[in-house]
Amino acid sequence: MADDVTAPVSAWIDGYRRAWESNDPDDIRALFTPDGEYRTEPFADPWTGHEEIVAGWLDAQDEPGDTTFSWHPVAIDGTVAVVQGTTVYSGGPVYSNLWVIRLADDGRATEFTEWWMEQKVDAGG
Repeated sequence: MADDVTAPVSAWIDGYRRAWESNDPDDIRALFTPDGEYRTEPFADPWTGHEEIVAGWLDAQDEPGDTTFSWHPVAIDGTVAVVQGTTVYSGGPVYSNLWVIRLADDGRATEFTEWWMEQKVDAGG
């Protein structure tokens, strides 16, 4: 169970996973303020606002049930959270993730930036 500090972040990530599985535009919009920004990597131009975020998300969507995701907080300071996660694709790659999430008072993100790196499997022994 999340404590008072992690509860808003946990709720946001639960919503993100819901949107990740549904690819429903309403679920995606619910994550962000109307002027929110989503960066798919740190130095990318952001998708800004609901319409750009939904369009970008749907353009790169995963199939429902194709991934599992685990996470833990690295740091939470007021409205900013840094989260480390692992995304496992069924029959596919595994990614290490680092997310920076800036939340508004209502729990929606004003800014979201993700770093993702494919984990290399050591075939040697």
